[in-house]
Amino acid sequence: MNCIIIEDELPAQRVLKNYIDKLPDLELVASFQSALEANSMLQTTEVAVVFLDINLPDISGIQYIKTLSNAPAIVMTTAYHEHAVASFELDTICDYLVKPFSFERFLKAVNKIRKHSAATAPKIDPTEDSQTLFLNVDKTLHKIEIGTILYIESDKNYVTVATQNGKFSYLDSLKNWLAKLPDTKFAQIHKSYIVNYSKIDKMQGNIVHINNEKVPVGRVYKTALKKKMKLA
Repeated sequence: MNCIIIEDELPAQRVLKNYIDKLPDLELVASFQSALEANSMLQTTEVAVVFLDINLPDISGIQYIKTLSNAPAIVMTTAYHEHAVASFELDTICDYLVKPFSFERFLKAVNKIRKHSAATAPKIDPTEDSQTLFLNVDKTLHKIEIGTILYIESDKNYVTVATQNGKFSYLDSLKNWLAKLPDTKFAQIHKSYIVNYSKIDKMQGNIVHINNEKVPVGRVYKTALKKKMKLA
């Protein structure tokens, strides 16, 4: 996700830059010290997230948001708790961070944006195995075809997308993938796994075999999986 920082205090800018650098799927495009400096970029460049200070020169962060017709997701930053109430009156504001904020609190705000993006993203066409996605892994975009996905594994805040051509690990959630993958081809079979059940070679007990790999099947998911596989 492309993002920008609008923050007039340079130490606060540095904190945000440091946190953004820790997340592979966030790409910092630019930093500004006022909303007016950022205005031309927001009018001409697609930006997914803006980290926006409330107290800015010339025009406040909240006042500036009201001038935008198609605002990106906004995370407000402020040193004052009382500003949070006013900021949440605007639909485009996803969260607010009260300075000084920890990386854990910053990550919580970013995860809110990911969840919203996944909920509003269109589902992949189940008839198009050749449909492609780009995964941002270590600042590199990798093109994958949906039909080559074998399974997706979750480990804390990361997922590993296992395909016929390799594995790709990056910051994301299983919930985001469930929201966009077609349930005519994919199913969650464990709290940590989604599989392309058309790629399953065999099932033995609570294990499915996919491309010479073993993936566990959770007890609560087993019946639904067998139905999808058209088993008795």
